[in-house]
Amino acid sequence: MSSSTITTPHYQAVIVGTGFGGMGAAIQLQRQGITNILMLDEASDAGGTWHYNSYPGLAVDIPSVTYSYSFEPNPYWSRVYAPGAELKKYALHIAEKYQLRPQMRFNSLVEKSVYDEAGKFWTVYVQGQQPITTRILILATGFLSHPKMPEIKGIETFAGKVIHTARWDHSYDLNGKRAAVIGTGATSVQLVPEIAPKLAQLDVYQRTAIWVSPKNDAAIPAPVKTLFARLPQSQRLARFAGSSVLELMMVTGVLHHKQLGLLNKGIELMCRAHMRRVIKDPVLRQKLTPTYGFGCKRPTFSNTFYPTFNRPNVELVTTSISHIEPDGIVTTDGHKRKIDTLILATGFKVWEKGNFPAFDVIGRAGLELGDWWDKNGYQSYEGLSVPNFPNLFNLHSPYAYSGFSYFTVVDYQMAHIGRCLTEMQAQQALEFEVSGSANSRFTHHMQDKLSDSIFVHGNCASANSYYFNPQGEATLLRPTTTYHALHASNHFPLTDYQFA
Repeated sequence: MSSSTITTPHYQAVIVGTGFGGMGAAIQLQRQGITNILMLDEASDAGGTWHYNSYPGLAVDIPSVTYSYSFEPNPYWSRVYAPGAELKKYALHIAEKYQLRPQMRFNSLVEKSVYDEAGKFWTVYVQGQQPITTRILILATGFLSHPKMPEIKGIETFAGKVIHTARWDHSYDLNGKRAAVIGTGATSVQLVPEIAPKLAQLDVYQRTAIWVSPKNDAAIPAPVKTLFARLPQSQRLARFAGSSVLELMMVTGVLHHKQLGLLNKGIELMCRAHMRRVIKDPVLRQKLTPTYGFGCKRPTFSNTFYPTFNRPNVELVTTSISHIEPDGIVTTDGHKRKIDTLILATGFKVWEKGNFPAFDVIGRAGLELGDWWDKNGYQSYEGLSVPNFPNLFNLHSPYAYSGFSYFTVVDYQMAHIGRCLTEMQAQQALEFEVSGSANSRFTHHMQDKLSDSIFVHGNCASANSYYFNPQGEATLLRPTTTYHALHASNHFPLTDYQFA
């Protein structure tokens, strides 16, 4: 069917992704009176990263009280840092309470989306399904949702069991196995202490050490849960307190590193002391100590990660991997360690094609979003909109991520979407598009804000941080306070958008 024969698209809005970002967008659309919505997801159920990830030890890595929608707090978290299963349960609760399930279509892999300039709509191509047309397209495919496989020579020849942490196989019995974990990021910090006691031998291959600080975790007493449930304001106060601490760390230690770099040094000393308390071997401590500044990449919390390396069946390997053979891993010094289980804690695609964006997004004049970013630099207006891509909100754009809790991002993005679509409805427009001048102004403002940050003035060269794009710029994080992001979403000039 040609565009000239389409007068009304199938849907008012299509959302790709059913994680917390996608569900937040759907709830906002409902508030706008937009109910003809389709939510697509290649997964088999809702929850996004909390559906896919279920590895042993999985938990939220910021205080649970800050990790929920501001309009839908969960008073029943079991711990200060809730386990992953509870996040999945919370996601399902949101889907049911806000009646999103009828709009969700699972096992639907989007391969491409193309904007029709004449008809002012998007066509979304889904593998094995008929093309879908929609007036508004919202991409909620996640920052960290597509597993990254390591490029190691011979990995395809390994004859044993291979498990990526984002696709854990719970049917596989680890007891008595000789395993290798590749990676020592936040996932590995949670996983390694859980599986080490089951294994005959565990080799942990580290490319880049991670800053690990003590974790003040504990079960949340029943009276506190009851108080949160009966007096929601008490939980809001706890959320505000927790968010304020995280905000202070973000703003002072990361964004104003030039003026307040001593704060980062103080946190580094705390992390070193934490390691020194449990690891007596100075050589091992040196291997586990990062060579970059605190804040260059996302740090994490754990009381069990460092002690695990004191176990007789655990070895930290820092020599680079040469190649993998059917029965083991060979390092560049020629040493081979035999294993029967290979566990990949190698994280996710971030800036690679297939995640940023997750599929081809073709806007005006045949421009593809990923190519546009490659040629023009990674940028977006308020972390949501890109010139030449009308009727599109991309929730996982450059400068989108603000603060430590993803739900602060959801809050400000919902407000931004609401204001833009309210104006679109008021003007009875079929199309909205951010202007190039507005996008440039915002991009320059973000670059100016980064000028005092740790990413410019810190020692980040060896961090291998996903905060940095392929051009070496730290464009993932929004370098402002959460308050600034929320204020901007409620006060940006509507004239920054063109409506037609």
